[in-house]
Amino acid sequence: MARKPGKGYYIDGEFAPKGSELDRQFRAELKGTEAASRSELKRESEELQALGEDLLALHGETLEQLPLSEALHKAVLEGKRIDARGGGRRQRQLIGKLMRQQDDETIAAIRAAIALQHGLSARDNATLHLAERWREQLIADDGALDLWLAEQPATDAQQLRTLIRQARKDAGPAQPGGLPRQGRAYRSIFQLLRSHLRQKEQQA
Repeated sequence: MARKPGKGYYIDGEFAPKGSELDRQFRAELKGTEAASRSELKRESEELQALGEDLLALHGETLEQLPLSEALHKAVLEGKRIDARGGGRRQRQLIGKLMRQQDDETIAAIRAAIALQHGLSARDNATLHLAERWREQLIADDGALDLWLAEQPATDAQQLRTLIRQARKDAGPAQPGGLPRQGRAYRSIFQLLRSHLRQKEQQA
């Protein structure tokens, strides 16, 4: 009479007695898989939480174009109005929870909108720095005006030349440990340069 097998189970047709090496290996694999799944879910949850917080920084027009659920849209608008640290934290947690309820198409649209806004912000920042560099060159070097006009022929040369002369006149010696004194012309030069640089970007 055949001996009845003890407690265990079959793995791919092979009997694994409870407590055997095969049993321990299989349980270890299951445990590893479950742990990996939990880690993956946690990472996904944290990513959606961060993405939801980025929604708070989106411009109003961009936000209105996104296919958000009504609850998420309302939560984001409320989050923009909340200043209190504690209340803001709770609102961000709510937004993260609602983000996990959005479909894949909505999440993709949110990612695209945030990436686009960040790209535009980076470009604007580069334009500001370029305008600052041009301003310093124009004030410091007479030859810089010809270079600027070659790149930006639509500039009112007489206006810019007058502003440069006034900025040089307004500039006073710096106080100990301070910055040189600057007047209105100094700021006006920056605004004029920035305007022309932005127009050139839009035409490109």
